[in-house]
Parts: sequence; C-alpha cells; structure tokens
Amino acid sequence: MSNAAEHDLRRRIGGWAKSLGPGLITGAADDDPSGIATYSITGASTGLTMLWTALITTPMMAVLDGTCARIGLVTGKGLMWSLARSMPRVLAFALAILIGLANTFNIGADINAMAGSAHLLAPLPFNVWLVFFAAVIILVEVFFDYRQFANVLRWLCLALLAYIVTAFIVHPHWPAVIFNLIVPHFEWNRSWLTTLTAALGTTITPYLFFWQTSMTAEERQARGREGRSDSASSNSIRAVHGDANTGAIYSNLVMFFIIVTSASTLGAHGAHNIGTAQDAAEALRPLAGNFAFALFTLGIVGTGLLAVPVLAGATAYMFAELLGLREGLNVKLGRAREFYAIIVAGVLAGAIMGLVHVDPIKALFWSAVFNGVAAVPLIYAIIRLARDEGTLGTWVVSRAALVWLWLSFALMFLSALGTFASWFKA
Repeated sequence: MSNAAEHDLRRRIGGWAKSLGPGLITGAADDDPSGIATYSITGASTGLTMLWTALITTPMMAVLDGTCARIGLVTGKGLMWSLARSMPRVLAFALAILIGLANTFNIGADINAMAGSAHLLAPLPFNVWLVFFAAVIILVEVFFDYRQFANVLRWLCLALLAYIVTAFIVHPHWPAVIFNLIVPHFEWNRSWLTTLTAALGTTITPYLFFWQTSMTAEERQARGREGRSDSASSNSIRAVHGDANTGAIYSNLVMFFIIVTSASTLGAHGAHNIGTAQDAAEALRPLAGNFAFALFTLGIVGTGLLAVPVLAGATAYMFAELLGLREGLNVKLGRAREFYAIIVAGVLAGAIMGLVHVDPIKALFWSAVFNGVAAVPLIYAIIRLARDEGTLGTWVVSRAALVWLWLSFALMFLSALGTFASWFKA
C-alpha cells in the first residue's frame, strides 16, 4: 500500500472513530441485562433456531436508529417533540406513559440483575449492591459533565465483548451455527412465536428510538455552542448513519453470540428453564467453567451500568419534551431540575422494587413481548416523520430506507399478530 493510500485509510478510520457516539451507545445499550436474559432464554429454549433473526434485525435497527438520528440532527429536538406535533396530544401522552412505565420496570429489573450478579462474584449483601449501583448511576448521570458522561458510556460499550469471548470458550458446533444463521426456521406454536416476539421486542426496543434522537440533538447543540456548524449536511447525515450502523452491528453481533453460547451449553444439556441472566450465568459454570461464568456475570454488571442511564434518560427526555420542560444532559442541574428529577425518580423506583422484594425479573420476558407489540405503532409514527418534508425538509429518508422501515413495521406487526393468534388458539 502506498503512503498516500495508507494515509487516506488512516484518515477515514480516524473520522469514523470520531463520529462514534449516540449510535454506538444506543446499540450497545440494547443489550442490557433484560436483553441478556431474553437472549439466554431464547438459546436455552429454542436452541439455534432463531439465530437468523440477528441478520434481519441488524438492518432493521440500523435504519430505525439512523432515521431517529436524522430526525434529531435536522430538527435539533427529541423524538417526542416531533411526535407530539404529528399526532393527537392524548395519544402522545398515552405513548409516553406506556413506554415510561416499561422503562421504569426495566430499570428495576436491570438493577436487580446487576446486584444479583455482583453478589455472585463478591458476596456482599444483595441490598448493599442494589443501593451502590443506584447511587453510582444517579451520581454519574446527574452530576457528571455531559462530555464526561458520554465518554463513560462509550467505554462501557466494551463490556459486551465478554459475550463474544464467552461464545468461543464454549466451543459451539460452528457448521450448525452458520446453517441456522442463514436458513430461517419457523415453528407455528405458542411458545416459539412468543419467544420470537420477545427476541424481536428486546432488539427493536422503543426507548432506544427516543434516546438516539435526543442524544443526536444534544450533539448538534454542543457543536453550536462550540462555534462549529450545527446544521444538517451530507457529511453530518452520513456520519450519524455510520454511527447508527456501527451500533446496530455491534448490538446484534452480541445478540448472536449470547444465543450461540446459551444454545450450545444450556439448551444442549437440557437446561431449558432459564428465567434470568443470573440463572444463565450460574447454569453456565458447570458446563463451561469458572472463566466463562465470570465473564458472563461481569458482562451483566457492565451492560447494566450502560443501559440504566439510557433507560432513565430516555424517559426524562420523553416527558420533558411532551411537557415543555427544559431538558438535556448538557444542561446544569440547577437549570433543569424537573428533567433530572425524572431521571432520579426512575432509578430510585427501580431500586425500591428490589428493596421491597418485588420480583420484576420474572416478567422480563413478558416485558420484551410488550416492547415488541408497543414498537408497532411507534415505528409507524417514525415512518410518517421520515417522509414528512415539514419535519425533515430536503433530508427525508431515501426509498431504500423507507422499504426497510416498512419491512421492520411488517415483521414486528406479524410477529405480534402471530403471538396473539397462538394464544387464542391455545
């Protein structure tokens, strides 16, 4: 390679690395402890038969997150701000309440999983770990500088590498893995279809759309304060889509390896009754050894520290935009008290669920099913915004992107419909 070509390659890689931010964090936050539990249940109960969904959900997530990033970049506002202007206000409130409740429930489940996992590694009392994690998350999200907070989240994305490493430790049967990845498989029964909806709902999760839009808008506002151009351009649009594509690929790669790990160990040895991420970690130890167990468990803690601030932040952005409150992680606490109060309330509510021994973990799977169903109307609303020249001007999405958006809507709709049909049939 010539010096000029090498220099150009380094410049391109450097530009790509600098553009990573909201999209990478959004994709990585998708693999939170509840997601890890759902993917573990998927592999343990259905084996490798759902691996093909990782290929389908990657472009789905990339286009959806990229579209949300585009909305945030062009408007400089969050997703709920745009939705509230394109639908009856009562529907916007209903959507915010439903997703806000689901987010709070997920926060409780994730903090619970983090405390339980940490207890497996260092046997301090469960409640001590619960309070510790809640306090750390509140401290970092509320009191850290926005740039410092964003950097913390970027580094926490590395926690997901634990699941890629673990998959190679357990030595799966790779020919079977590749076959199930590229050959779709369906089973027309209630259990399998419900698991499919849960897996899709865990991957295409509503809170990520709100976080992606708001964080991209904040990046734009930060550039404006620094005296740089904050308007949409071909380069900036390309950068946010590259960021979203990277996050989607990373997220679904981790999903793929978690299913491979659980199917090759738990499923292959008849351990089908996995209810939580901790169950998966503990069941993994006698089958794959202490190192795989430790990696899997540490990953739960790391992904929780990444995902819980995203869940709490997404809820705060939704309600602040809907109610017209001052919002933004780049705004000081004294100037956005209500916004930060929503964040603190969400984290505390999740922690209290664990302290009073409410067991949200048992319903994690059903929470993923709910997200899969709730995503259907939300994706439809995003499609309307994506083609609305009044919102995006000349930056409406391409026809190719629109095709993928409609395919995403159709798959989520048919999955939810198939699940309900199987319930009524049963």
